[in-house]
Amino acid sequence: MRRGLYISGIGLSLDAMIGQVREAADAGLDSAFLSQLTSWDALAVLAIAAREVPGVDLGTAVVQTYPRHPLALAGQALTVQAAGGDRLTLGVGPSHRQIIEGQFGYSYDRPVRHIREYLSVLRPLLRGEAVDHHGETVSASGRVDVPGAKAPSVLLSALGPVMLRVAGELADGTVTVWTGPEAIADHVRPAITRAAEEAGRPAPRVVAAVMASVTADPEGIRRGVAERVGFAAQLPSYRAMLDRQGKSGVHETVLAGDEESVARAVRRYADAGTTELLVNPLGDERERARTVELFASV
Repeated sequence: MRRGLYISGIGLSLDAMIGQVREAADAGLDSAFLSQLTSWDALAVLAIAAREVPGVDLGTAVVQTYPRHPLALAGQALTVQAAGGDRLTLGVGPSHRQIIEGQFGYSYDRPVRHIREYLSVLRPLLRGEAVDHHGETVSASGRVDVPGAKAPSVLLSALGPVMLRVAGELADGTVTVWTGPEAIADHVRPAITRAAEEAGRPAPRVVAAVMASVTADPEGIRRGVAERVGFAAQLPSYRAMLDRQGKSGVHETVLAGDEESVARAVRRYADAGTTELLVNPLGDERERARTVELFASV
């Protein structure tokens, strides 16, 4: 199982984000992934990181599809590839109705149809092929020319059975959040693998993002998560995954405790079939450093 650092970017300066990418490389981690929120542009930051920090793969987890036309996103992604020597994993997803309609003002109608059409257009564009697609939710005509850039691996944020089937058929894998090892072993891994096999595609990647802290106060860490991002449990796709796991909130998915307990939790993800685990380290500076050190050594 590969290991990476998950960087939210909230409240961080550009130098701080590049510094965290460098921290991942210096710690010997395999990758550094950035989220795409209403803050820094993840792919623009990764293009800079690609030029400044060698020796670590880069990724997004995830870029929302509805506000970004596939022609535009393909150009951004291939620019990062050209800047960094083809080290990008492009994680994409439809996001949530509350965000797409409430913040962006776009319709969230038929998200599964949207993702099928979006990936059917995006993948050939990333390969430098011309497209002429006029569908129900996506229309695109043209191609993207970025000399020397290879098509990046594409992951789809997928938690439910329908989206996991789409990920297996049309993407290179999935990236999950708020998902424990049991849910990966019993639900995510079997569903996406079956879909990939039926579509004649290679074994899919299963990338999981987790919050973690090596700390003497695990309940304090979890309380902090509940206070800051507990609202995420009300988003339908996250609520369904939490219910599947018998958890009341996202704070219950946090890996927190001493080195031994966190290391056991990390190994359970590997045993479950996770191909890459991304850690968002929590706590004060010392706790965060201990978490990254442990994560790199497991």
